[in-house]
Amino acid sequence: MRAAAALAIAALLLTACSSAQAPTKAAAPPSTVWLCRPGIANDPCTAPLTATVIGAAGRQGVLHARPAANPPIDCFYVYPTVSDQLTANASLAIDPQERAVAIAQASRFSQVCRVYAPVYRQITLAALLNPAKLTLKEALTAYNSLQSGFESYLHDYNHGRGIVFIGHSQGATVLINLLMQRVDQNPALRHRLVSALLMGGNVTVGPGGDFPYIPPCSAATQTGCVVAYSSFFTEPPAGAYFGRTMSALDPFAQNPPTTHILCVNPASPAGGTAPLDTYAPTADSGAKAATPWVAYPGEYTARCERRDGASWLEVERPGGSADVRPAVSESEGPDWGLHVYDVNLALGNLVDLVRTQAAAYARGSAPAR
Repeated sequence: MRAAAALAIAALLLTACSSAQAPTKAAAPPSTVWLCRPGIANDPCTAPLTATVIGAAGRQGVLHARPAANPPIDCFYVYPTVSDQLTANASLAIDPQERAVAIAQASRFSQVCRVYAPVYRQITLAALLNPAKLTLKEALTAYNSLQSGFESYLHDYNHGRGIVFIGHSQGATVLINLLMQRVDQNPALRHRLVSALLMGGNVTVGPGGDFPYIPPCSAATQTGCVVAYSSFFTEPPAGAYFGRTMSALDPFAQNPPTTHILCVNPASPAGGTAPLDTYAPTADSGAKAATPWVAYPGEYTARCERRDGASWLEVERPGGSADVRPAVSESEGPDWGLHVYDVNLALGNLVDLVRTQAAAYARGSAPAR
């Protein structure tokens, strides 16, 4: 089974199972294994951030960035399916895959927040090779271990600070359930919500949707809101695994007909088409650069679309073949869209959005109810 399929199935299994039976609160655990946490040695979420900026015609320069010394808010990051352990649920060991994805997806947020990422017992890639054997037990093991890490974070480190939740695919889906169980109907925690960035997790909105009290973001300065999307080049096919409430990978779905999948453009939450600020680790990019990152400003534009029962972030490459930069593709097929690139295509925009939201939160902007 290909990697994108594994990511999607993990997310959808957790959507079907964990929200129904997850406990509402867990006691602070005696110990949590932290992938990322301020002060730990070799924290991948504070990895070097220097980037080579590459324009449509070639290299433009070098952009220097570094983690903030004293950022005003926290980010709570949950990574997607990456574990290649052979058990159904991953252990709490930190493997190279977890470190790599934390660098790729979360480290650039260290410019604007303190990043916390607990290791959780996610459903593994190996287990997803036999999805028919997965049960509620595996889904709840993944969710409950993540919730335990969140309770540890609240108990030991948060101290009332504002929080941005960040997750992709399986990570987004366990966060959807965590927000449903612990934040959405809890005014005290909802007041700490700066925003939730939930990419590739099929957040539902409308009557009967996931969050009765947490609205979609509709402005860059809005706090207490959700940004969510799944990226495609064109309208998701009828059998797409993202962007539609009815999915072949989600046979347990009971989404009311009044709901649809949320799309908020991270480059322009108010709507319309806007350029994406794409970042990728150099080792994963196909580019030649001496810096750990490459940046491709404006290689893509995006806008949210909704029609024919689908909602998605439509990505275009305005320069076409004249643009010398590497291009992404729907390598897993049109049903998957650009799922594996959801975060990095708009990573610069997401970081800038959190920066703006953090400033609004610090000014005492009241979260939307």
